[in-house]
Amino acid sequence: MTSMFSGKIRKRDGRLVDFDADRIKNAVHKAFLAVELGDGEKAAEITREVVTLMEEKFATQTPSVEDAQDTVIAVLRRGGYVKVALAYEDFRRKKEELRKLRGLLGVQPKLTVNAIEVLNARYLLRDEQENIVETPTQLFERVAKAIAQVDAAFGDDPLTSGKVFYDMMAKLEFLPNTPTLFNAGTRIGQLSACFVLPVEDSLSSIFAAVKNMALIEQTGGGVGFDFSRLRPKGDLVRSTKGVASGPVSFMRVFDTATEVIKAGGKRRGAMMAILRVDHPDILEFITAKQNPTLLTNFNVSVAATDPFLNALQSDGNYWLVNPRNNQKVKQLNAREVWQIIAHSAWANGDPGVVFIDEINRHNPTPQVGKIAATNPCGELPLLPYESCNLGSVNLSKIVEQKSVNWDKLRQTVRNAVHFLDNVIDANSYPLKEINDITKANRKIGLGVMGYADMLIMLGVPYDSDEALKLGEQVMAFIEEEAHTKSVEIAQKRGSFPNFKGSLWEAKYPALRNATVTSVAPTGTISIIAGCSSGIEPLFAISFMRNVLGGARLFETHPLFEETAKRRGFYSAELLAEIARTGSVQKAGGVPEDVKRVFVTALDIAPQWHVRMQAAFQRSTDNAVSKTVNLPNDATDGDVREIYDLAWRLKCKGVTVFRYGSKPEQVLYIGEVKAKEGSFVSAQAEYAGGCPTRNCPFPA
Repeated sequence: MTSMFSGKIRKRDGRLVDFDADRIKNAVHKAFLAVELGDGEKAAEITREVVTLMEEKFATQTPSVEDAQDTVIAVLRRGGYVKVALAYEDFRRKKEELRKLRGLLGVQPKLTVNAIEVLNARYLLRDEQENIVETPTQLFERVAKAIAQVDAAFGDDPLTSGKVFYDMMAKLEFLPNTPTLFNAGTRIGQLSACFVLPVEDSLSSIFAAVKNMALIEQTGGGVGFDFSRLRPKGDLVRSTKGVASGPVSFMRVFDTATEVIKAGGKRRGAMMAILRVDHPDILEFITAKQNPTLLTNFNVSVAATDPFLNALQSDGNYWLVNPRNNQKVKQLNAREVWQIIAHSAWANGDPGVVFIDEINRHNPTPQVGKIAATNPCGELPLLPYESCNLGSVNLSKIVEQKSVNWDKLRQTVRNAVHFLDNVIDANSYPLKEINDITKANRKIGLGVMGYADMLIMLGVPYDSDEALKLGEQVMAFIEEEAHTKSVEIAQKRGSFPNFKGSLWEAKYPALRNATVTSVAPTGTISIIAGCSSGIEPLFAISFMRNVLGGARLFETHPLFEETAKRRGFYSAELLAEIARTGSVQKAGGVPEDVKRVFVTALDIAPQWHVRMQAAFQRSTDNAVSKTVNLPNDATDGDVREIYDLAWRLKCKGVTVFRYGSKPEQVLYIGEVKAKEGSFVSAQAEYAGGCPTRNCPFPA
């Protein structure tokens, strides 16, 4: 009798292909890894038994893929590996759900298992009994229809634009920020991710800001504040003949309120607190988050001014100024303060730094006011009460036949600008003040995701001059096309009301949006799109994903798996070896040219992170969110060098994170031991960048 393994196996689509026992072994090995963290010997033993059984059962007929899977489950259960069998069955079920959903979507987007989990848990609408009442297809249809409806007011056909908007979302070529996906076409209707609220030096203003923050956060938005106008601790309060408690004490009020709100239950609230480096309470602010239990919903950044930075350069002193009366109160040595900032960031990731005068040199509407704060992630410097809508082009979808399809990128950018401009008018704003200033400036922030994937597809190492040059070229192209589209819209629908007197008045005949581009951390939308986050490098090549609902999946970056299979060095044992650190750099059997392209955040020298941020910043209206990842053994001197480099390269801000510097992380990698077992471990919604729950608020 001829063994079936010299024959074929029937795929789900009816095709007959050569049977490959290694596919079974690798799938079984992944199930062991996910549940028992076992080695390859168990998988090989199970596979031999599966092959034997299938030879007996299918000696005279061709088995199907389902037959092979059923046999695997039977052998696992018979061998006492019940947990492994359950994991195998669970993954099989999820893959089947995925196939069905792809059929429903029509355009066949490659939604991953984790993308489906995130959509089900966070994005798809539910009824009053918490039952899901829409599919991913219907989500994209809901959003496209709601945003396209704006066109009718300008004499354009919303059915035409609705199809364009749907296609680019369903094909995962562009996705808007999370609140737009949550709320478009619903009774909530609040579509913006980013806000800045003013905080003036009075109790009424402070608690009005707390109330307004609550209204924003319950709809999924994040808020930034500048606390620099509050009088310092110990200062006189004439109305009560008491003394002020200072900005940090009031930040605790905002933090507690956010903890209660939890951003409407869909995602946690997040805030950015900024304090000028010349505020008398600056040292307390810098070290405020050294206690990990305090201000857990805040990112904090020091607003570094030109006078401070000039004093830093000359190793001089600078003045602290009381905001109540603008009187100079004390001098500090700039270099000593810079060292305290660097040490605190080394210790726990906070504070970041924003170069506030550099930001204002690029403020598009200086006649309206100065910018003092940013959104929680730092990529949106905004005026008081301003909001902004974000969206990201998936660069991994722009690569075709190992080259950039510039025509496709151009069309995607133009459609995305149209979409985001419509969002401004489709939006339901939580406050009249937000409505007024947002529509007066009409800021949008079009950015990118999947840049690390693009580089891999092009064979370009992330930490290379070629990658920097390409990043700058891509972003310059996006900005030019985005501005061109904004001009075209303005010529038909009108410029933003504050166009006269803006920086753009001398450059363009008309412009619809005061800002057009911004690079955000893309978080969950990059998981939905199945690509890397923002402009971040990969965080791991193989790792364990703790998916929503308590299950665990063993994941490998699909481009690496594809390369390994094509080049002939793929094995589940190799993936397990890589998953112990997340990196391929010390993995045996991986060719050097592959190692050079598949670099992770911790494989890359910190300077490359900053240089990449600067490359994208050169052609970005707003700012660029980027985490500079540092290994656990980095020093505070390394942090100081990063801050210095970011300033020299004219970044608008900088954030660092040293792995292991916070007790709670959503990623355990490298020298930080994984929470479970010995593998790199990532939470369901982690896509790259800062690996803690308190890091920048993803788009």
